[in-house]
Parts: sequence; C-alpha cells; structure tokens
Amino acid sequence: MDVSLYQSAAAMNATERWQDMVADNLSMGSVPGARQKAISFTAVQAGLAGSGDNYVMPQASMLTNFQQGELRATGNNLDFAVQGPGFFAVTMPDGSAGYTRDGEFMLNSTGQLVTKKGLPVSSGSGSLQFDPNNPAAISVNADGEVSQGTDLKGRLQLAEFSQPGKLTELGNGYFRSDDPNMLPSPAASTKVQQGFTEAANTSPTLEMASLVTAMRMFESNQKVMTMQSDRMSKTISDLSGTS
Repeated sequence: MDVSLYQSAAAMNATERWQDMVADNLSMGSVPGARQKAISFTAVQAGLAGSGDNYVMPQASMLTNFQQGELRATGNNLDFAVQGPGFFAVTMPDGSAGYTRDGEFMLNSTGQLVTKKGLPVSSGSGSLQFDPNNPAAISVNADGEVSQGTDLKGRLQLAEFSQPGKLTELGNGYFRSDDPNMLPSPAASTKVQQGFTEAANTSPTLEMASLVTAMRMFESNQKVMTMQSDRMSKTISDLSGTS
C-alpha cells in the first residue's frame, strides 16, 4: 500500500473542510453574536506500513471559539448585548430551549419579545409580554430585568454552560444543549447592555488569510498525489516491460 497517497488524500479532505469552515465564518461575520469556528489538526495512528513502521494520518477537528466579541452601539432600545459567557434563552419552533448571543430583538404583533427569526425570548416564567398600546419606553438593567415604564415585565433568562464547546450548533448563531448531563446554570458572570449588539468574533482579514493558506495546502497535497500516481505508473510500466 502506498501510504503517501492515503496521507495526501486525508490531508486534502482536512483542508477542504477547513475551506468550508472559513467560508461559513465569512458568511456569519454580519450576524450579531455569531461564534467563530476554528480548526485543529492532529495526527492519528492508522496502522502499520508494509515495512512494519507506524504511520499516521492527518485529521481535522472543528471547534467553536466562544471569545467575547466587540460591543457596538445601535441606539435601539430593543437591542441587547451579552457581556460575559452567557446566552439568551429562546424557545425553538419545536418547543425546546435554544441559546443565542444575537440580541437584535423586536416586538411581534401581540407585543411579545421575539428574535428577528420570530422565536420567543424566554424569561424565568415563560415569554416576555409587553403592551403594544403603552408608549412607555422598554428598558433592561444589567441583570436582565425588563420594564415598560415603571411596570416590571420580567427578567431575561440568561444561561451559562460549564463546557459551551459541547453545545450543538444549529446555524445562524443558535445553539442547543443535547447532552442531558450539561444543564444550563443561572448567569453568574453575565451582564446585559441595552442599546448595543455584540459583533461576531470573527475577523474577515484573518479568515481570508486562512482561506489562502488552506487552498495552498490543498494544492500541495494534490501535487504529491499526482507525483506518487505518476511514480507508480512508471514502476508498473517498467516491471511489465511496456512503454
């Protein structure tokens, strides 16, 4: 078995995944609170070569970077930014709990606080309901208590996870906890800032640099495969006595 062919093919597969990840990061750059995906390369033992020597294959693993993004002022009193490790809790279409750091909220036709996807924003006792006929301003304090004028409406449900990297990504900045042993805990280190949104923690410049690097790695391994294929063809041709 020509190990180098398999190693090059595995490396091409890994760098192709890298390019897909970079493209996803670039597309999510304008989504408030979006988390950057990162890639980690490891060498995995795959068996023994014909000579009895160990050989390894490259393998790529995707990780999510939960580092805080930059806060940007919007002047909209329904825009909320998370400061700290927590998430806003929302109700997904199937009734399950979802989590996001995208605080671009709005009121629907009935006065319910929802995300721009129309998902109800959760409080400790359900959804947050406002009076659409009340002209009083909506305000939120750092602990997530929401009021309409002097009327306290509830508290934003802020959730923290000890291992956020184990959350299941749903796309568009939403996550879900599928591990029954990883339950959300009440926010202890998370604050809310009204009139701001958190920018995605990606850098278009760095992502483009990563894309160029990934493409060059892919092309290099493609050349190695071509060279090995040509070498094998020449060897077979020489041994068979054909030209």
